[in-house]
This record gives sequence, C-alpha cells and structure tokens, in this order.
Amino acid sequence: MADFGLLNWSIVVTYLIANLGLGWYMSRRVTTSEDYYLGDRSSPWWAIGISVVATYVSALSFLGGPAWAYGDGMAALAIHINYSLVVFACIVLFIPFFYNSGVASIYEYLERRFGIASRAVMGLLFMVTMALGAASILTATAVVVTFVTGMSTTYAIILMTAIVVAYTMLGGMNAVIWTDVLQGVILVIGAGIILVALLAEIGAFPEALRFLDMHDKLNPINLDWDPSIAPTIWAGVFAMTLYHITVYGANQFMVQRALAAKSIGDAKKSYMVMGYAAFFLYFTFFMVGALLFVYYEGKPFDQPNEIILVFAKTLAIPGLLGIIGAAILSASMSTTSSAFNSLSTVSVTDFYQKFFHKDADEKHYLGVSRLFTVLWGLAVIPIAISFASSTGSILEVMSKVGSYLVGAKLAMFGMGFFSKHTSERGLLIGVVAGLVGLMFFAPLDPLVPLVDSAWAAMGLERPVIAWPWFVVIAGGINIAAAWIASVLLDGFKTEWHEHSVPGQIQLFERENRPMKSDGWYVVPGKVEPIVWTLPVLFVATLVFLSWFGTLG
Repeated sequence: MADFGLLNWSIVVTYLIANLGLGWYMSRRVTTSEDYYLGDRSSPWWAIGISVVATYVSALSFLGGPAWAYGDGMAALAIHINYSLVVFACIVLFIPFFYNSGVASIYEYLERRFGIASRAVMGLLFMVTMALGAASILTATAVVVTFVTGMSTTYAIILMTAIVVAYTMLGGMNAVIWTDVLQGVILVIGAGIILVALLAEIGAFPEALRFLDMHDKLNPINLDWDPSIAPTIWAGVFAMTLYHITVYGANQFMVQRALAAKSIGDAKKSYMVMGYAAFFLYFTFFMVGALLFVYYEGKPFDQPNEIILVFAKTLAIPGLLGIIGAAILSASMSTTSSAFNSLSTVSVTDFYQKFFHKDADEKHYLGVSRLFTVLWGLAVIPIAISFASSTGSILEVMSKVGSYLVGAKLAMFGMGFFSKHTSERGLLIGVVAGLVGLMFFAPLDPLVPLVDSAWAAMGLERPVIAWPWFVVIAGGINIAAAWIASVLLDGFKTEWHEHSVPGQIQLFERENRPMKSDGWYVVPGKVEPIVWTLPVLFVATLVFLSWFGTLG
C-alpha cells in the first residue's frame, strides 16, 4: 500500500469521489422506475455513444486485451475486427424494433412476436450471461486492487461489489451514462500514456515489429482453417460477427442505452460511435500487449492480467498508477453499475411485474428495482471469486463462458425477424436442441467424459472446436430444429407476422405510415446512406490489417 504513494492515492480517491458525486447529483432526478431504467431521455447522442463504447471496452479490455495479445499476438485482434458490421446490423434491424416499442425491456419484443414463454426464456438467458459478465468485470477490478494494495482477491471482490451496489442504488440511467463518459475518457488517456511510454522504452519500432514477426505474433490475419484455433480471420469475420451482433443487438445491457435516447435518430447515431471507434480502441489495447511481449522478451507471467500494471509501475511516472488505477476502478463501477441496472430492469419488468405483482404503483416498483440490485450484487460475488482463479486472459475467459448461450439468443431474434413459419413451441424446442447439440461438440468440463464416451461408441473422436464457433453450431442447430418443429407442430403460415422485418415493412406500407423521422428510418430493414459507411470501414480495416502484417 505504501508503494502506491500519496499522489496516486489522492488521484484515485478524488476520482472515485467525483464519480460518486456525479452519480448522486444525477440520481436526484429518479422518481419512477422508468427513470431508474431509462432516465428522462435528456442525454445527447454522443454521450450515449461514449457510454456504449465504455460499457463494453472497459476494465476487461484494459487488462485482458494486452494479456490476450501477449499470449496470442496481434492475431487475437481478429476476434474484434467485426464491430462495424455488428453495428450496421444493430442499426438496421434491432434498434427500430426496440425503440419504437417504447418499453424498458427489449425482451417484450419476443412476447409480441412469439409469446410470453419465449420472453421468459430469453430473460433468464440474459440474466445468466449478464451475471457472468458482471462477475468478470469485478474480477478484473480485483486484480488491480490486489496488485496495488496487497489485499486478497476475495476481499477485493467483496469490497468492490459493496461499492458498486451502493453506487447503483443511487440509480438512474442518466447517472450511468455520464459516469461512463467520464471513465471512458480516462481509460483512453491511460491507454495512450502506456502506448507512448512503451514505444519510447522499446526503442526502434521496426526492430520491435521484426521481433514480433520472428515469434509469429505480428500478423493479425491468421488464415488457418483449423476450427480448434480461436483467433483466426474466419472466426473473426463469420463466427464473432454473429457473436457480437447478439451482444450488442439482443442484449438488454447494451440496448438499454439506445432506448434512453431522445429520438430513434439519436439512438442510431449513438451506436455508430461504437461502429467507428471500437476497432481503433481494440487495436491500441492489443498493440500494447504485443509491445509488452517485446519489452519483456516473452517471459511468462503467473497472472497475465497484471502485465500492464507491472509495466506502469516500472515507469515510475508520478501519478501514472493513480490515473490507471482510477480509470480501471471507475470503469468497473460504471460498467458493473450498468449490469446491475439492466439485471434489475429485466427482473422487475419481465418477471416480477409480469407474473407476481402487476398493478402496484411506481414507488413500489422503484423500491423493488433497488432491492433486486442488491440481490444481484450478492449473487455475482461467488462467480467473480471463481473467475479469479483463472490464469488466462479474463477477456478471453469471459468470451468463452458467454459463448455457450449466444447461439440461442441469436436464433430467437433472427427467426423473429426473418422466419415466416416459426412458432413459439418450435422456437423453444430449438433452444433446447441447440444447447444439447453444442454440448455434443463442445461439452462443459463435467460432461466431457460422458460425451467422449458417446463419440467413442460411434468409433469417432470428438473434434476440438474453438469457442468462437459455438455460436455457429448452437445457432445453426437451433434454427434448423425450431423451423422443423414449428412446421410439424403448427403448420405453415400464410402471412408474415407484423413484428418480422417483412411484416413491419408491409404494415407501414399498408397504413401509409412515414418510414422516416427526421431523416432516419423508423422501419427495420431500411438503410440510411451514412450507415453504409460502416461496411466500407470494415473492408478498409481488413486492408489495413493485411498491410500491417507485412511490416515485419
């Protein structure tokens, strides 16, 4: 603790107080449950956009990104090259459905499209994956607290959860958005300082690139078709595009910010910030990891998520550890606060209010929302402690864990948008079939002996498949099983459902509704000219990475 120094502690404490003060100031406007979930829709689009970026590009990326690149090199960046395509799909398909509905929970769409059971299933899937996500973020923060203070990781996780729950209890999506803006700026400043310092320490940059090339860690474009390798360009372009579309489009955690925008145009513009900024931020984080590999000449670390902290400490720049510590702590607070807020939203709107207490007043629902925030805080502690024992990149660990359920989410929304014949009964059968099918190819550890025995009984050996492809396997099985079961059980449909993409377009045309508002499409499936720049950016990204890989 003494090594951290008075200056660094002053920076951290001042910054945390500023965050809490901002949260308290904004929370005074929370008087209803809707204020708690969506704010009063007063935040500008650029602030919501920064919040979208900062929520996902947070402490996990600051620590886990460099750790991942330290092990796999720049090839790990392939997993994150798809954001411009992802945001394109979210703007064109997801946001119009959700924003026009005027609801707090995006899973109400599934009830309107299929029925109440599909809404409940998706709500449960969200809560499982979001609890895992919140736990992983707390783990990332505990790594920092442990490194700085020497406090045990378990105690650090408990302490951070208590702080985050107290902060979230202040409530209000506006508070979440503006603290995200603050922490996002500081995170970028911290990463920039580290990158500049690294470039100065390693000397000649061309020599560093040659060193990376010698160790097969320079080229981001891995063209290997082996499905057991996670960071390949094929996984990044195909599998992880589907993965991240689900993360950003079918995820209450992310979309809840867009629902807090003033208009659908502002909602779309806020997502475009992510589409343009994400690749450059991830390139910075992964470049830091690659250069750290050069600086330390590839020596192994017992806890790779601490590498960037170890380097920052060796620089001995006054206040640098304080800035980095404050940035990561704040990132965890605001990101985890967002997680608890969205978990509370789904718990109340999709379950408590729907099934248990339908006609209470706003004061009651606001109180229950805050209670669920506390309960979710208690629930994630043991999960975070279990994550702390991992020796790999926490960013990669979180991605692996979440990948088991992404296929079901993708299939449910994808079939809602584009399938004429899928019914709720068939959809739910597909969810089970997809998960069972995935376990046959990529079982969880306790099921490995049983599944391997089944493969051996067929005279085969189970193929090794990397986690990015789980969404393709589960989603493909889910879609096929759901469509077949729907047709067998409920027959073919003659008309498109009004909450499908073709059905929405037909509805707008039939009722002569305006398809645009202030120059932005309100109907799904239509693309504004400016939105076409996102696929163009994706192509430019591939060209840049192909060139970058030749610099060694």
